[in-house]
Amino acid sequence: MRTIKEHALGPGGLQLDAVDAVGYGNANHQYLVTFPPNTPGEITAYRIPFQNGPIAEVGVNGLTNEVLLAIVADRLRGFQKGLFACKPNACALTHIEEALHWLQQRTIERMQRGVEGTHVI
Repeated sequence: MRTIKEHALGPGGLQLDAVDAVGYGNANHQYLVTFPPNTPGEITAYRIPFQNGPIAEVGVNGLTNEVLLAIVADRLRGFQKGLFACKPNACALTHIEEALHWLQQRTIERMQRGVEGTHVI
């Protein structure tokens, strides 16, 4: 297990851990977000599974980076239409949209080369 701290700026808050061994491509596929003690509600933790293996070979078994980025982009667009509109949110949204673009561009290029859905680089 490896604790990730780049999301936290102060004491308390959510704990984020990569909970599996790194797999093919040197990335983890299972993350655990743990809530601090005395958090209201019944949820104490969320496990976030990422896609492990090519969908064409193993089927859908987790989230993609693109799905999580799309969720964050949607939230920031909502904030930008409301009371929380600000330059930092706008800048973050721009970079998230750029990240999505490049991940999608990678997929398009892999499709054109006929290697999407495989472990071929």
